[in-house]
Amino acid sequence: MRAEAQAHIDQINAALELLRRFLDWDRALKRLDELNAKVEDQSLWNDPKAAQAVMRERRRLDEAITATRAIQTEMNDTTELMEMAEAEGDVGMVDEGVAGLAALAIRAEKDKVQALLAGEADGNDTYVEVNAGAGGTESQDWAGMLTRMYQRWAERHGMKVELVDSHPGEQAGLKSATLMLKGENAYGYAKTESGVHRLVRISPYDSAARRHTSFASVWVYPVVDENIDIEIVESELRIDTYRASGAGGQHINTTDSAVRITHIPTNIVVQCQNQRSQHKNKAEAMNQLRARLYEAELRKRELEANATAASKTDIGWGHQIRSYVLQPYQMVKDLRTGVVSTAPGDVLDGDLDKFMAAALSQRVTGETVEVEDVD
Repeated sequence: MRAEAQAHIDQINAALELLRRFLDWDRALKRLDELNAKVEDQSLWNDPKAAQAVMRERRRLDEAITATRAIQTEMNDTTELMEMAEAEGDVGMVDEGVAGLAALAIRAEKDKVQALLAGEADGNDTYVEVNAGAGGTESQDWAGMLTRMYQRWAERHGMKVELVDSHPGEQAGLKSATLMLKGENAYGYAKTESGVHRLVRISPYDSAARRHTSFASVWVYPVVDENIDIEIVESELRIDTYRASGAGGQHINTTDSAVRITHIPTNIVVQCQNQRSQHKNKAEAMNQLRARLYEAELRKRELEANATAASKTDIGWGHQIRSYVLQPYQMVKDLRTGVVSTAPGDVLDGDLDKFMAAALSQRVTGETVEVEDVD
């Protein structure tokens, strides 16, 4: 077997192994049989909400199991044909087999990631909140670059992007921004981006052209739909209004339309200023608060299950999940998974899929990788 063919086979087997481990294969097969039996029971539809939940779980399991079996079968068939072709000296057939395995490896990776997006809220729309760290203009410019990166990533995936809240920096960039990304599995993909992001570059704001290190934090939490009940006690909230900042026309800058809500028990703070009326800003801020409380509960469950979960930490050295180096060399390195890109321009333009896929896989395996940060 050619070395390149064996490399593709190893990649496919690794993806299949992770899928079976994630699904808990024997349990998944048994559960699918149970769900098929429930679907055939006409009384299931007496409770439409419960029936929809059963149908969703059945569809997810059936698609994952079917995809896993199909990839395994296709790999086995291709491997057998290649072995026969090699024995007969048919180079053309061997080349076709290698190309087929390469395509199958790509498909296996995509199916793996799709199956991993099976969390309770993974299918939901998501908020992405970016905050500049200490460092003034440098960090604020970096926060602006990250905000654009997530906008571009969402657009690449056909998602709708809404700017919920933003606070411009004094000279450039953003002090903070909150995006809402609307699309299939938006939260499932983006949740792996929570953490501190570090930038190293020659500053365009330094007349001496020195290298600067900047930090910004990213916090991702799912939009809560009407089927999820999050209890919020009014007496546990502190609601402040203030005058909106930045561009926005005559009205937005002359009235106290911006709203900040603090959930006192958890110290979670959300804010919105992009709507013209205080009422609309308060409603959007309450939606964000419900989403943050829901995300906190999901994260608590993950930690209890010994899963790897992102946690909010100081926005500074030693807490970063990823480093982006623009000078003197070009590299983006994920410090959780070891995934590297030598094209930071592409990454900052939204090419994040391989980083997200690796982080999703790591959440399943729980395996940690010792990765040295870049200078």
